[in-house]
Amino acid sequence: MNARTDLPPGRDTTHPIDPLFTRRWSPRAFTGETIDRDTLDSFFEAARWAPSGYNAQPWRFVFARRDTPAWSRVFDALSPYNQGWAGRASALVVVLSRTMWVPPGKTDLVAVSTHSFDAGAAWASFAFQATLAGWHTHGIGGFDRERLRNDLGVPADHALEAVIAVGRQGDKSMLPEALQARESPSLRRPLSELVAEGRFSFPD
Repeated sequence: MNARTDLPPGRDTTHPIDPLFTRRWSPRAFTGETIDRDTLDSFFEAARWAPSGYNAQPWRFVFARRDTPAWSRVFDALSPYNQGWAGRASALVVVLSRTMWVPPGKTDLVAVSTHSFDAGAAWASFAFQATLAGWHTHGIGGFDRERLRNDLGVPADHALEAVIAVGRQGDKSMLPEALQARESPSLRRPLSELVAEGRFSFPD
């Protein structure tokens, strides 16, 4: 097992990796402090350089910072459960992916088969850059997609993948009691349950 002493509790690794990967986790308690545009843009810059199939770069981001007119358009679309903790985030970022494009040398639109996969890579890059800068992120899947599509004017050929809450980590005491018990870095399955050589052979 990894003998490092600077890793979060329970986040030991079985093989050596950069500590960035175990430092990144998804808290719900945020301080509510303001995030400036340059800082947020540095996270988007990291996402810009994510890998993508055929270099299609299908990811798109629409963001809203707290205490701005744009905030309610994103926040109001979250489920009540997620509104209960995300209200103290510094920014909410909607992750979109373009599902159609015209490849180089072509004239007709074709489907981007990897649009969600590529957007996931971009979101990971965003999250890691935020961690490096001392911020935290939390991906949210519970939101009203049709409401958000309408309120943000998202075209039909773009998929709504997730909403990202961005903020400085706050004290868990500001969370509802049920969430306080969950406010710690999560564990991961062992590699034996995730990786197989040659053929599919995973436990149920």
